[in-house]
Amino acid sequence: MRIIKLVTFLAIFFLSIACSKKLFKEKWTKQEAPKVFKARFETTKGNFEIEAHREWSPKAVDRLYQLITSDYYTNIALFRVVSNFVAQFGIHDNSSINNSWGKYKLPDEVVIKKNTKGTIAFARSGKKTRTTQIFINLKNNSPYLDTIFYGGVKGFPIVANVISGMDVVTSFYSKYSEKPSSKQDSIQKYGNKFLKNKFPELDYIKKTYIVKNLTTKKEP
Repeated sequence: MRIIKLVTFLAIFFLSIACSKKLFKEKWTKQEAPKVFKARFETTKGNFEIEAHREWSPKAVDRLYQLITSDYYTNIALFRVVSNFVAQFGIHDNSSINNSWGKYKLPDEVVIKKNTKGTIAFARSGKKTRTTQIFINLKNNSPYLDTIFYGGVKGFPIVANVISGMDVVTSFYSKYSEKPSSKQDSIQKYGNKFLKNKFPELDYIKKTYIVKNLTTKKEP
């Protein structure tokens, strides 16, 4: 009986290790994105589509592609929605996944495309701090977010823009404003359980995936 229990325990243990390894692979961080790609974001308010251009910020667009194709943006909270400014997300429900991706910080790049309404950029707080969090501009934030100098870096390089569903993006729950964002340590540690307890009205990205045959309908 003891032998059977031991074998069962070892089987479960090694299965859990195998599954955990699938959550993150270092080789994912080396994937190069196509010159242009489109993706769909399914959310609690509906769907929106984006188009990314590698020339706008090569390393960051590579990362966006890596995150989408590895299913990182699944059940992700829109934890920072500031009305008439930005909608931000990118902290995973699984702390180990956050920690894994967080070790691979992106090199800094210059701003090529302006932060106009519907454009998307990685959040950063200083040199080499871009990892997984991105935001969507809810209005024209240029030239402010193009030129702001903070932590030794200038502006926020654009990686993509919303081509369809901007009405969905602007409808995300915003009454909490900056409050959830001020609790990022807790979000990183406790994930969606913390958010759903403290900020139950937040919207979520349900899943994201690459879409090859998507008609472009550029939003204003």
